[in-house]
Amino acid sequence: MIIRDKSNSFALLFAWHGTILPKVLPALAFVVLISTILVYLSSHHYFTFPAVPAIGFTVFGIILSIFLSFRNTACYDRWWEGRKLWGALIATSRHISRDSHVLPEQQRQVLMYRVMLFTCLLRNRLRNQNQPIAFYKNKVALDDSIFDQLPHHINASQYVLEQIQKSLVSSLHQGEISDIIYQGLNQHIVALGNIQAGCDRILSTPLPYSYSVLLHRTVYCFCLILPFSLEASLGIWTPVIVSLIAYLFLGLDALSAQLEEPFGLQENDLPLDAITRLIEREMLSSLGEELLEPIKLVKSNLT
Repeated sequence: MIIRDKSNSFALLFAWHGTILPKVLPALAFVVLISTILVYLSSHHYFTFPAVPAIGFTVFGIILSIFLSFRNTACYDRWWEGRKLWGALIATSRHISRDSHVLPEQQRQVLMYRVMLFTCLLRNRLRNQNQPIAFYKNKVALDDSIFDQLPHHINASQYVLEQIQKSLVSSLHQGEISDIIYQGLNQHIVALGNIQAGCDRILSTPLPYSYSVLLHRTVYCFCLILPFSLEASLGIWTPVIVSLIAYLFLGLDALSAQLEEPFGLQENDLPLDAITRLIEREMLSSLGEELLEPIKLVKSNLT
């Protein structure tokens, strides 16, 4: 996620890194090149291209704008839902940190480290990564053979939740905790499972492929036709106006493609590494342990 100081509007106007412009620049340059060639040929009377009828082109543009708006709204909803789920993960980890003080110190420590491990494994699952988790090897009360197989488990984060649940059930049966304490902690574990289910739903259910392809092709067709419709009325201003209109349409199309997958590693995706580290630091602080270093910005980008 790009983190910028928006108080300087002049710098924001000429921002490059983290914007959508580098992604659409090749297509934009091609459209401007067509516009320039059309203006040159027309102004020197080498060739006159028939103009696209204004009525048809206007209706085409209006319909395309409506569908682009719908797609961007749908993609932003996915991005925002992902952020709300990870916000709920932060809140739930804080609830567990507070409510787990009723447990024996050793059991509380294992529970806290398992919640941290769950967060790391969920991030790896959503990003299809295999970031190291060796930090937790001797802190979550799992056999070494089982722990080493976690990166290859079909659903490692769910497995960790199961181990947390088994530990709480065992403590309940042995009389170490009351049923009221068990119910309170169990609600937080259920909340963690619901958060993972929500993230899995976003990850496994993108916008319909045919819809995305249809809209993507339509945007590019519109931008390619644009110079032929405007050249007759705009003259030498055609490349300038065409570049601005094409930038808007191509940019919205590319931006919606980024927001559609909020858990990735592109500039506008959610900073899962930073959120994971925040949870780790807060829980380690509650345990009185040494804190891990926070995730730092890299070229204004927080991963």
